[in-house]
Amino acid sequence: MFRRTFWFTAGAAAGVWATTKVNRKLKQLTPESLAAQAANKAVETGHRLKDFALDVRAGMVQREAELGEALGLDTPVEQGRELPEPRRRAALGRAAHPTTYSFSKMPTSSYNRNEDH
Repeated sequence: MFRRTFWFTAGAAAGVWATTKVNRKLKQLTPESLAAQAANKAVETGHRLKDFALDVRAGMVQREAELGEALGLDTPVEQGRELPEPRRRAALGRAAHPTTYSFSKMPTSSYNRNEDH
């Protein structure tokens, strides 16, 4: 008699446990719950991306400061010292092959401007 009562109680407990597990899983799979989970994941991903962007920006500022220091760009311009004049390239001679074309050289019978559009 005690054996039957034990197995009946164990079976009932297993049934209750399985039923609660199934009900929890079904509640997690409702459209509202799935939408809430997706929204939470999107917000979490947004925070991670924001943190990443801030880290990249801080690294850029630090590297820019290092490069400026290495190149001497952070030193102030001395008074009385002016910047050098910009260099000008010598005027190049005329190009060997002209890049401008005239429409007057094209045959007028086969050219239709409306076909270009």
